[in-house]
Amino acid sequence: MMTTDPILDQIREHGEATYPEECCGFLLGTAGDENHVTALHQVPNRQEDQRTHRYTITPADYRTADAKASARGLDIVGIYHSHPDHPARPSETDLAEATFPGYTYVIVSVMEGTATDLTAWSLAPDRSTFHEQPVTVEAPRPST
Repeated sequence: MMTTDPILDQIREHGEATYPEECCGFLLGTAGDENHVTALHQVPNRQEDQRTHRYTITPADYRTADAKASARGLDIVGIYHSHPDHPARPSETDLAEATFPGYTYVIVSVMEGTATDLTAWSLAPDRSTFHEQPVTVEAPRPST
């Protein structure tokens, strides 16, 4: 996954702001051999219970994010969420509920309210496992 420090900072800040509950949102950008993330679309965690270790994104959230991405000439290239007081590694639930091979799945660990590790993962085509992706930071593009 390629992105900028400000995007990574926004993910960390979202995780800290929602602690001790999980945060979630969409990664917007361009798809390719390596997904390039240029924007985020935060969504509320719609999980009704167990919000400290589960998140839910609705179809309506997906449609809104897709419209926002399309309006900017971008695609949804992944999903991010936080792991309050747990490592930034996919859980069994993350694997069971992941549905999009080709997406980048970002997890930020938030320990005692402070964002720590941030990792990126891709879902195997057969949805059997996640593979860790490198997070490559590039300089932000100048605004026009």
